[in-house]
Amino acid sequence: MAKGGFQKRSKASSAIPTSSLADMAFLLLIFFMVTTTFPNDKPRPINWVEAQAAQKTSVKQKNILNVWMQKDGSVYINDQKWPMEEVHQYVAPIYAKSAKHLVIDVRGDRDVPYRFMDQLQKQLVAAGVVRVVFGAKLETQTTRERR
Repeated sequence: MAKGGFQKRSKASSAIPTSSLADMAFLLLIFFMVTTTFPNDKPRPINWVEAQAAQKTSVKQKNILNVWMQKDGSVYINDQKWPMEEVHQYVAPIYAKSAKHLVIDVRGDRDVPYRFMDQLQKQLVAAGVVRVVFGAKLETQTTRERR
């Protein structure tokens, strides 16, 4: 005996569809790869030189090579310590490869003796570098209002 109307033939599946799970994981992976930035250099603990006036460089980050100078005269380029006598050998090919668009950002401790900075400048001249900037912290001037 047939009852009238429609009969329910199938039930809803209780399994979670996993066909698009791999697609979502892949899209998330691409999203994080695109939006993540990796720092080039580790910041070194130095006492910055203070300047009365400073100017920001408008050079792209990829065209800046940070050179860190410590108090004892040690030089760090790309987080690797370099002997002072070999700085020009490392910098010259990088500078030539950039079609002379590379800017050397010298970040030195305020207590670095002048002779070390002079040696570094001579090494950069030997490498053919013509664009050098010196990192500094802008001097904070606080003035009191007269009463």
